[in-house]
Amino acid sequence: MQLTIQRASNLANIPPNREFKKWVAAVCAQINKPGEITLRIVNAAEGRNLNSAFRGKDHATNVLTFVYHEKNSSALFGDIVLCAQVIASEAKMQQKKLAHHYAHMTMHGVLHLYGMDHETSRQAKKMEACEIALLAALGITDPYRFIN
Repeated sequence: MQLTIQRASNLANIPPNREFKKWVAAVCAQINKPGEITLRIVNAAEGRNLNSAFRGKDHATNVLTFVYHEKNSSALFGDIVLCAQVIASEAKMQQKKLAHHYAHMTMHGVLHLYGMDHETSRQAKKMEACEIALLAALGITDPYRFIN
């Protein structure tokens, strides 16, 4: 797996690159697909611009995933965009460790590259179960247990 990390946010407490590499590698080892991923950590303005341009939503969101491979491809190619301000705000509001929320959102983005989604209740349950198992393997508590 080739991972490129771009940091466009100066927000404090963003995990080091080695952590992002560990989280991406954990998902890729589980799904057993090679690929090339660019992970970009952005500020709220860039997050809002991207979410508006590509999803028609005029606000920043925690994670955006851009898939560049064909469905059922033997490799993953895409970009994952994490908005530092949104992730920090959510972690605080949900009383989660910031690094754990970054791990969850990073893995969530990679699972989207893999083709998982949460548009239906059935899809969401399957994706959440996968996230919970992947995070548990890293010693991270179920992220959905804190959400009201």
